[in-house]
Amino acid sequence: MSIANVSDQTFSNEVASGTVLVDFWAPWCGPCKMISPVLEEIDQEVGDKLKIAKVNVDENPDTAGRFGVMSIPTLMVFKDGEMVDKLHGFQPKEQLLEWLNPHF
Repeated sequence: MSIANVSDQTFSNEVASGTVLVDFWAPWCGPCKMISPVLEEIDQEVGDKLKIAKVNVDENPDTAGRFGVMSIPTLMVFKDGEMVDKLHGFQPKEQLLEWLNPHF
């Protein structure tokens, strides 16, 4: 799979079905830049079990505001459109996979 860039307009459709990891980020955010290659590795490893989507909070303030994103990166897991888990800040790949594992 590939990581999808999601906007305020497409967000609901992107998280509507299956398990989706959403990365709320901004281009100026150092930890966001650090976590991006980690998410790409996870995307390669987990395949169809998990979809990964990225929301640029500067360009999509409505979605970030709706989910109370106060710091970035914020990672949220959605199952069939419902937010089921949230994590703030950079995490190494092993910790991210451990956090994600129950959601597959």
